[in-house]
Amino acid sequence: MIASPAWRGKRFAVLGLARSGAATVRALVASGAGVLAWDSNAAAREALADAVQEMSIELDAVSLEFADPLDADLTGYAGMVVSPGVPLNRHPIAAHARAAGVPLIGDIELFAQARADLPAHRVVGITGTNGKSTTTALIHHIIEASGIPTRLGGNIGLPILGQEALPQGGVYVLELSSYQIDLTHSLDCDVAVLLNITPDHLDRYDGFEGYAASKGRLFGMQSKGHAAIIGIGDAASAAIARQVALSGRSEDVTKIAPGVCMDQSRWPALQGPHNAQNALAAIAACEALGIDRAAIDKGLESFPGLPHRMERIVTRGGVLFVNDSKATNPESTAPALAAYPRIHWILGGVAKTDSLEACRPGFGHVVHAYTIGEAGPLFARLLEGEMPVEQSGTLEAAVRAAAAKAQPGEAVLLSPACASFDQFRDFEARGDAFRAAVEALG
Repeated sequence: MIASPAWRGKRFAVLGLARSGAATVRALVASGAGVLAWDSNAAAREALADAVQEMSIELDAVSLEFADPLDADLTGYAGMVVSPGVPLNRHPIAAHARAAGVPLIGDIELFAQARADLPAHRVVGITGTNGKSTTTALIHHIIEASGIPTRLGGNIGLPILGQEALPQGGVYVLELSSYQIDLTHSLDCDVAVLLNITPDHLDRYDGFEGYAASKGRLFGMQSKGHAAIIGIGDAASAAIARQVALSGRSEDVTKIAPGVCMDQSRWPALQGPHNAQNALAAIAACEALGIDRAAIDKGLESFPGLPHRMERIVTRGGVLFVNDSKATNPESTAPALAAYPRIHWILGGVAKTDSLEACRPGFGHVVHAYTIGEAGPLFARLLEGEMPVEQSGTLEAAVRAAAAKAQPGEAVLLSPACASFDQFRDFEARGDAFRAAVEALG
């Protein structure tokens, strides 16, 4: 794990003991900090207590205690560490911490505080509404393939504080959601990437402007001379690029323009115009790190892609089955519809919007649509007259119907444009169910 003398002798409160919260508590305790930890899930508290006990370190009497920080006097604490899932605009912990003069932080801020004591390294931070997981994994893959020690963390992979520190010269690659940026105050990325900003998570912000401002903070924490790579395909991101340039950092900014034509034929896991933009951002980030173009090209060619994101499951009878379960809003589904010429589209779940207009540019590629889940009736009404559509109800029924109709050269695409929580635990469970349904076709 990553520990730091910067936390020794200080007190922290930690709310939320899932993977990142539990890793945070272990790192703080190992560093000699006092920790007040809490999760409403008793099993999570017990598992953490067992894990800390197994660390075989001598704990002071007050090194770790379990109690709800809302019931505690936080005066004098160095930080109130909250899970990114805690809605700061609604949860009472935000006001409670502010009243005590305690900063609200997350594990990424603790990582930023620990950096001075780690072997010399660099950090790449990637944010954006859509495409950030693919771009983060791609940058990490290229760095790793070029022989540079690297770690993947943040909103993807393992919690960063739970991983071993890199040797000198290593590169930490962090996917950063707006929630994580909100809880970070001193992360000076050597390379910061913003892919795009479209409306999302607006229940957590004071309108779209507040959400966009959260993304922009990633560049406000940077030092002059550090690379800022920004997609300018939407007005909000373009405005951030202008702001960074006008702040005296024009030489730091690399703009990624939309619609650039690239030969993607050698990159099987990076198809579609959206992945051209993701690849351009990854190329710029890796060039900023000093990686030569030959190594970058090899990394692009060997990138395996992400599970549940434009994941090619199998080609059966000339029909390609593609799992894009990670597309949980229409904006993230739109690029998938552009990636294949003839598509049998499976969509639906818990709708984040009552519109599919973001997907309209790809409607001409859809041979037939199959709606599922809670949004099935709504989406069927929206698509009637645009394309043949049927309400399948369940994912399994949709897969059977699509497989029966699809012809060689066509694709059956699960790209739901919805959250999954009506029928599945999460998008990963939905993608696994899609794979199982395809395999059950025989």
